[in-house]
Amino acid sequence: MAKLRDESGFADADAFYAKLVEAHRDLDDAASAKLNAKLVLLLANHIGDIDVVDEALAAAGRPVR
Repeated sequence: MAKLRDESGFADADAFYAKLVEAHRDLDDAASAKLNAKLVLLLANHIGDIDVVDEALAAAGRPVR
């Protein structure tokens, strides 16, 4: 069974953060929320393991129901 990796997997985490911020530049709140939702769904699909996704949801601070 896969386990959520919670350490950085990026060689340059600052570069990732800069790209994320840039993706949101000039978006209003609704468009920013839509971008986040799409990104979450794409990344969850890429993970492809419901147990890992459950761990990520719990780690993000919202209980899994």
